[in-house]
Amino acid sequence: MWHFPVAIPASLGVWAVFMSVLITQLGVPIPAAPMLIFGGTMAAMGQTSYVHVVFAAVAATLIADLLWFFTGRAYGRRLLNYLVRFSLSLDTTVRVARNTYERYGAPILTIAKFLPGLGLISAPLLGTTAISVGVFLWWDMVGATLWASVWVIGGAALHDQIVQLVLLVRQNGGTIFDAFAAIFVAALLYRWVRRLQFRRWLAHTRITPDQLDALMKSNEPPLILDARPPSVREKESHRIAGARPLDLDSPDPIHPELLKRPIVVYCVCPNEATAKRIVAQLHRKNIHHIRALKGGLDAWEKRGYPVEPLPPDFNTAMAHMLEDHDHSGAEGEYTVRARLAE
Repeated sequence: MWHFPVAIPASLGVWAVFMSVLITQLGVPIPAAPMLIFGGTMAAMGQTSYVHVVFAAVAATLIADLLWFFTGRAYGRRLLNYLVRFSLSLDTTVRVARNTYERYGAPILTIAKFLPGLGLISAPLLGTTAISVGVFLWWDMVGATLWASVWVIGGAALHDQIVQLVLLVRQNGGTIFDAFAAIFVAALLYRWVRRLQFRRWLAHTRITPDQLDALMKSNEPPLILDARPPSVREKESHRIAGARPLDLDSPDPIHPELLKRPIVVYCVCPNEATAKRIVAQLHRKNIHHIRALKGGLDAWEKRGYPVEPLPPDFNTAMAHMLEDHDHSGAEGEYTVRARLAE
């Protein structure tokens, strides 16, 4: 029988899986999937047990996620902002994770590991809620088991091809560690290039708090849209003066005259993720006089600029923006729908 030609002894394969998953779930940008795939291949060749490989992955995931959960409970949104700001994943946004949780509840943990941006942020985000530790652990365990099993089963199903690939690497003087290093460097380089491209685009679509303050005092003050979720507005019941609420689910049309004014969008994400998405959406509709507030509401307050309490009906009067999927109109036609508080 073939022995899996790796530099890691079979007796240490389970520990290698455990450490790989633990490091990944703690936030280090090293993909754990390759090690899980190799673990599945080793199990298929009788060098370890499927149960042991999956158990190691689940145990590592629960340890890391519990740490994030309690850290999120202790530090709240400050921790979430830190994770979003320094994450290498462009898809990691607190808003997406929060909205997903509010819609589906704790069971979203069953698939969170498969969704870009939710894997790392879900545990600390749920730590900021009233969910019990027991409920969190149950759904996190179900999700971790499903996630690990998919990769392990995939490695087992493709074990012949993986063995041939490993043999090819060794014939060319390489090792499994070289293969892992290549995968890691490629993934890191890809994310870095994407972030660099995004930052270059972002440089032309952001406005600083100082610039917004000057614009608000000019003869042509902007239309300011508050893109924070209603759940955040309930906890932080203040806004930039004159800001109008923005909701992506309202069906009512915005008055065309409002679109003639400069538009500034802000949220609470430290990388202005929601605001940037709205800016990009309107740019595709040939509306280019829109900017995202750099640093969001937090940056505005840190600069010492004033805020005002939310009016009682603020969360019931919201703006809405939708993609126009009707291509029968003229080029550049757009549909922007909103219900705006006066």
